[in-house]
Amino acid sequence: MAKVSFVNGYNLPNIPWQEKPEGLSGAPVWRHSENPIIDRNPVEGVARIFNSAVMPYEGKFIGVFRGEQTDGIPYIYLGYSDDAIHWTFDKDKIPFEDENGNPFMPRYAYDPRLVKVEDTYYIMWCTDFYGAAIGMAKTKDFKKFVRIENPFIPYNRNAVLFPRKVNGNFLMLSRPSDSGHTPFGDIFLSESPDMTYWGKHRHVMSQGSNWWESVKIGGGAAPIETSEGWLLFYHGVSGTCNGFVYSIGGAILDIDNPSIVKYRCKNFLLTPEEWYEERGFVPNVCFPCATLSDAATGRIAIYYGAADSYVGVAYTQLEEVVQYIKDNSSLSDTDKEIGIR
Repeated sequence: MAKVSFVNGYNLPNIPWQEKPEGLSGAPVWRHSENPIIDRNPVEGVARIFNSAVMPYEGKFIGVFRGEQTDGIPYIYLGYSDDAIHWTFDKDKIPFEDENGNPFMPRYAYDPRLVKVEDTYYIMWCTDFYGAAIGMAKTKDFKKFVRIENPFIPYNRNAVLFPRKVNGNFLMLSRPSDSGHTPFGDIFLSESPDMTYWGKHRHVMSQGSNWWESVKIGGGAAPIETSEGWLLFYHGVSGTCNGFVYSIGGAILDIDNPSIVKYRCKNFLLTPEEWYEERGFVPNVCFPCATLSDAATGRIAIYYGAADSYVGVAYTQLEEVVQYIKDNSSLSDTDKEIGIR
């Protein structure tokens, strides 16, 4: 069997890492032993940081973080780290501006993702656009942050860019929704030649028949390009008599037509089990937003929000997690379609 490898991957020798614990059963995903890596009240005026995204930058690490202010309104803050575990944060919110350099701050901003495409870093978040919608901005140096036009009308959340263009177009996953705490939702794919005009919308995956993702699903970390296809860590939501439970799932999308799902794991990869996942402002949440990976070793670090109160890290190996997804794959008819009706 051919070895699974990253495509267009990079070596990241300083990726955070802990070896797999002995006797681990189930999915080959294990938690950082010192989780949570970001605790409550991390910076003045911010009560909690969670659901945030990180990436390598200039030999160290940088990230965009959902900071829930002490007045309850969420915004995005910039964070810095030497080791991607211990973080410091700017006291002030990221200063977004328009194309002319004028201040252009969102009314609120939460659940950011951070993806580099070519020489530009793109931030996506949930914002107010006369309803819950996708906000976007770009930067080349993490000093100047220019807002981009909202890609879609309300209501939509969980926008995630692919890290490279496919067939000359930018690709983005999103989860159309409604104005509330949506009790439904599928993942869709959209294309754009210029980050302004979006179309060629395709259905990717519906909420699953498995209980842990039976209410709704949404994109998580940016898809990782591998020799088996695009590896996607996403969140799945189940309903209980005491509210929603958010777990982390895994799928592999076709490399040239990512609206086609090649493999989809019927089991969750990580579900709330530890105190910092089960107990918090919103209990029972594992919400993936970013990964770091090292091409030389196949190591992957998954960053996830825990209970809307903390940031956690989990680890996996590329070959192991891909094989687990394939061995436990269960596809619906709509998974296998190209997503046009």
